[in-house]
Formats: sequence, structure tokens, C-alpha cells
Amino acid sequence: MKKIVISILLVLGFFINLNAQIKNYPEPEKPLTRILIIFDASTSMMQQWEGGLKIVKAKELLNELLDSLASVQKTQDLEVAFRVYGHQSPDHLMDCFDSKLEVSFGANTIGMIKDRLKTIQATGTTPIAYSLGKAEYDFPECSDCRNIIILITDGLEMCDGVPCEVSVALQKKGVVLKPYIIGIDIDIRVSDLLSCIGNYFDASSEKEFKRAINTIVGQVTNLTSVQVNLLDTHGRPTETNVAMSFHDNFSGDIRYTYMHTLNKSGQPDTIYLDILSIYDLKVHTIPPVYLDSIKLEEGIHNIISVPAPQGYLFVDIDGVAPENSQIKCIVRQTGLPQTMYILDADKKQKLITGLYDLEILTTPRTYVDAVLIEQSKTKKITIPEPGDLIINFKNPAFASLLYEKGDVLTNLYDFTPDKTHYKFRLQPGYYRIIFREQRHSKSTNTGEFKFRIKSGEFRVENL
Repeated sequence: MKKIVISILLVLGFFINLNAQIKNYPEPEKPLTRILIIFDASTSMMQQWEGGLKIVKAKELLNELLDSLASVQKTQDLEVAFRVYGHQSPDHLMDCFDSKLEVSFGANTIGMIKDRLKTIQATGTTPIAYSLGKAEYDFPECSDCRNIIILITDGLEMCDGVPCEVSVALQKKGVVLKPYIIGIDIDIRVSDLLSCIGNYFDASSEKEFKRAINTIVGQVTNLTSVQVNLLDTHGRPTETNVAMSFHDNFSGDIRYTYMHTLNKSGQPDTIYLDILSIYDLKVHTIPPVYLDSIKLEEGIHNIISVPAPQGYLFVDIDGVAPENSQIKCIVRQTGLPQTMYILDADKKQKLITGLYDLEILTTPRTYVDAVLIEQSKTKKITIPEPGDLIINFKNPAFASLLYEKGDVLTNLYDFTPDKTHYKFRLQPGYYRIIFREQRHSKSTNTGEFKFRIKSGEFRVENL
């Protein structure tokens, strides 16, 4: 019995501690959220709906939305602005420019919006595309803001614009995140014409309108928890300590950056993301790996899995301490010509598993092809220690340093007459210097010096 009690206490202690860790895990600071409400005041809003005029009911429900935002505003940085269309010109004039920013963004605008809402009358037409286009200029410049549009309407575009195209353009420019549309009593057969603008809510009843409000407020004011699993070759989330960037799928804007971490339990750490975006994830391994069009779900712990198996490459310069090595190594994926990465020799470097071609910037250059990087293993490439060579010309001369391999000579360096003292670090091998003193003008005055460089040697030659 005593053992059972102890076991229960240990289990309870574990969960209490785990809960405390979760509660103490800090969410990142949220940027300023700016919500532009675009309100339909066209003549169709004078029709009956839910026992009253649409315009009256819509005003009541919009007040509820504003009350919800006011409560959020007490704990978060939140600004609200108010644009109205269809309220300045009579319907028969078909004024397709009848749209006005009634209340600009500011710290305490909700009361002002409520006051202005009282006097709004539904009189005109429905210029949705024009209003969305003007919204671009309603948001003041800001480098770290979440710009959101909530469109409340009961009808379709009545002018020449295409709201969906305008919405996509705004998102691609990074002006706004995907807008919200609350469609009041919209015929289901034409709702698709509004849903392409953004996140569409069909408010066929007052109850559905309130449900849409609750969903929208929850999404625009909360971050959702996410876990990124970087999978090794065996499909286990063991890879870590690499930078990640989350980009908005529409605009390409960088929304979040994190350094991937495994927590004390060896599990990928929890991060928090805005649910409003569809994300493209770039994991900054070498080479990088990508996962596009990530859509997060609200109310759950989202898990994103990305294959990122890695091993290590170590280019070792024999006999040279890492801090004294200045040799670089160009890394290319086998079969691809472009440089993928330049690493320091004598530094262990993580790479995605696969085949790589190396061009090590020794003199002469050293090439190693089809180097296999395997999961969690270190592939060591050892390069012989270079030797040091000092060349002193007695007289100014034209000359070339050539590397000799069999019957092939490769030019490594051209000397010039304006300098007579040179220092090189050369890989072990056979070399020649072909030279002619500047004072001589015939090819028959050419001299040749052959020599061999050994690892670690230091030699001085006077020519």
C-alpha cells in the first residue's frame, strides 16, 4: 500500500511540475494589432432580417464586436479603425467612390466608432473593391504590425471592381493578412464570390453572426502553440540547433524567426505563431529545407514535421591547429555547379545527408568528389599540411609558378617585375618556376627552377 501511495505522489508531482513548466513558458511579445472594420451601408441593408432591419441588427452586432475588442485592448496592443461605404450618396446615383474612412487608427477609437455608427444611414451602392483598395492607405506605415480587415456586408460588388483580386494584391504586398468577411444573409449560391476575398463566415442568422464574432476575436488576439519536428533519417525528431524562418505564403514577408531547440525532455520546444497566416517554413540547414503552405489549426497543439537528416563534414588540414588555418572549402551538391556553402577548414560543419563535391582552396586547389554525408556521422577529409616557400628574385623578372603533375603543368601564379620577394603556402608536390629577367629581351634568356615541396617544410630560394 505504501508503494502505491508513493507511486501516485510521484506521478502527481510529475504532472504538477509539467503544468508549471507550461504555464511559465513565455509567449513571445505580440506586435501591434490593427483592425480595420469595413461596414456595408448600402440600400440593401434596409431589408428585413431576424425581425428587424439589417442595418439596425448589424449595428447591434458590430457593437458587440467592438465591446469584445475593447476588453482585449486592456491587455494587448490593439488599434481599431472604421471605414464605411454606401452611406454618402443616394442609390440611384451609383456612386462607386462612396467610401470613407470615418475613424482613423489610434489608441482609443472604439468609443468614437460607436458614436459614429449611431448616425450611419444606408443609402447608396456597394463598392467593395474600391473600399478594399482604399484600405491600403488606411494603415499607417509600421514595420511590426498585424494589419487585419473585417468586412461586414450583405451583398456583392455593384461596381466594376473585382474584390478578390484587390484582396490578393493587398496580401501579396504584405499590407494585410487574410481578411475576414461576415456575409449577412447572403444567398449560398453567390457566397463563393465573397469567400475568395478571405476567411468567409456565413451569418445567415444572428446566432451565426455572434459565432463569427467570437471566432474572429479569438483568432486575431491569440497565438497558437506549434512544435516543429526536424526528422532524422529514421523519422525521429532528433535534429535541432538550427535557425527557422516562417514566411507569409502570400507576401513572402518574414513573420517569425526561431532557433530550433530541444527541451529538457529531449522534445522539440514549443513556439507560438499567429493563426492568421498560411506559412512557408524555411529551415536554415545546409542546404536549406522547405515546407510550404502550412495552415495552422485553432485550439490544438500544431505539430509540423520536416525531414532534415544531417551529418557532419570535417576538412582537416593535417598538422595545422584550427585557429591557424585560413583555408576555405567550397561545397557543392554533387551534380550541381553552383556554390552551396563556403566553410572554414578545420571546422566541423553540419550538412543535410547526401553527396557533395568539395573544392578546397589550397594552392594548388584540392578537389574531392562525391563525399557521402550520413546521418549523425562525421566524414573526415584530411589534407596534407602545406609547406612554406619564400622566393627572392635577384633582379626584377617576369615569371610563372606552375604545379607539375605528370606531364601536366598548371599555372598557379604570375610574378611581376615590380616585386622581387614572395611568400607561398603550397601543398606537397612538384613545382617549377619559369622566368626571364626584365633586363633581357629574348626567350632564350628563359630560366627554369624545379623543386619539390614537402609537408610542413620551410624553404627559401633565391633566383
